[in-house]
Amino acid sequence: MTETTFLVLLAAYRPNHGYGIMQFIEKETNGRVVLGAGTLYGAINALIKKKWITPIGNEADSRKKEYVITDTGKQKAQEELKRMGEICELASTIIKGERNK
Repeated sequence: MTETTFLVLLAAYRPNHGYGIMQFIEKETNGRVVLGAGTLYGAINALIKKKWITPIGNEADSRKKEYVITDTGKQKAQEELKRMGEICELASTIIKGERNK
């Protein structure tokens, strides 16, 4: 899973519109990740197709569409968190030199 995908999933734990997702990601990464509209909506569309997030709200007015994570999306986010934790653990032991002792 890409960092962008994971961050969009995290932003969708609460109903959020596209601009809100962009703001969440920029704020929570301290400006390290700033998504353009094309990247964001490409990720959103891919996540909808996978059924990891779903649009909610006013279908007639796409400007007010919000997105929320699905149960499948929550499961995928939990799996990614576990995977990232395992990588961090491995990296920590290698960087601290404990792996080669």
